Amino acid sequence: MTLPRFGSLLEGASPSAGTESFMELARAGGARVERIASHAVTYGDWYEQAWPEFVLLVAGSATLEFADGSTRNLKPSDWTFLPAHCRHRVIWSDPAGETLWLAVHLPAS
Repeated sequence: MTLPRFGSLLEGASPSAGTESFMELARAGGARVERIASHAVTYGDWYEQAWPEFVLLVAGSATLEFADGSTRNLKPSDWTFLPAHCRHRVIWSDPAGETLWLAVHLPAS
């Protein structure tokens, strides 16, 4: 019998200013759940994954930029669904503290 696991999104590595940290929380059925923490990020790396991703901003605030130049400001409880191959990056996250994300990487179609 497999036992349930418990944790807190508040637990995990704290990134240094201008960086992000990633921690896998769960994996099953081709999906992966990840905790992402950002701190004072300005113009982070571009991401373009071969799989769709659901992202929930849990704490802090951030701005995402997309390949077409559009941006979206996010606050706690905002979410986005990023289709596979959607080129995106964090161009700003709250310098006053950690910005926490919950990302669900879904199986590629």
